[in-house]
Amino acid sequence: MPTIEPGSERSTRARVARLILEHGPIAAAALGERLGLTPAAVRRHLDALVDDGMIEPRTVRPRGQRGRGRPAKLFAITDAGRSAFEHAYDDLAGSALRFLAERMGEEAVADFARSQVSSLLKRLEPVMRTVPADQRVQVLAQALSAEGYAASATKAKSGGDQLCQHHCPVAHAAAEFPQLCEAETEAFAQLLGTPVQRLATIAHGDGVCTTHVSPTSLGESAHRGKSLNEESKETGR
Repeated sequence: MPTIEPGSERSTRARVARLILEHGPIAAAALGERLGLTPAAVRRHLDALVDDGMIEPRTVRPRGQRGRGRPAKLFAITDAGRSAFEHAYDDLAGSALRFLAERMGEEAVADFARSQVSSLLKRLEPVMRTVPADQRVQVLAQALSAEGYAASATKAKSGGDQLCQHHCPVAHAAAEFPQLCEAETEAFAQLLGTPVQRLATIAHGDGVCTTHVSPTSLGESAHRGKSLNEESKETGR
């Protein structure tokens, strides 16, 4: 029987942890299918990650089965696991922002936060103009994932879409300086052309940054209302 190199074990374990980070709570069987691992291999890696405090098991009862059916076991990333993926520049960013706030004030921090998302705006605005409205959230999620935010987009039960970021490279800095999250939320609304609302953030201790994206029709109605308001002001002069 071939011997598995320890480095290969660590690499596979890191892939398991990253998949849990990117997709949220997930079952062992789903992990095995995505990574091409046997049930025994998946269990070995999951047990090791649980022992290291990187992930934790959660029991979820299937909907519509009150008191019946076997609860499903899912695995979710822990705060320690998420921290292991955070970039080293997070602490440096926090120090730089504190220096900026002390020397130039809180508004300077807000200006800096907006400048940080300006590159995302410049890159995606031309793309969004060519993308159908119902596909924009998915395109945004893909762009955020490429920048390390492990984002996903799903349809919201209440209407509209839900944008989730399972990782935040600057979570520690954002916890101290909410201007970073606020600037990002403003950029999302501008790119998607519809109102958005932040429901949860990793910076505030939530497991995922969750943003509700209103149906595009609301954004179009708001835009028409704004245009009519501006037009009435012009005629009233």
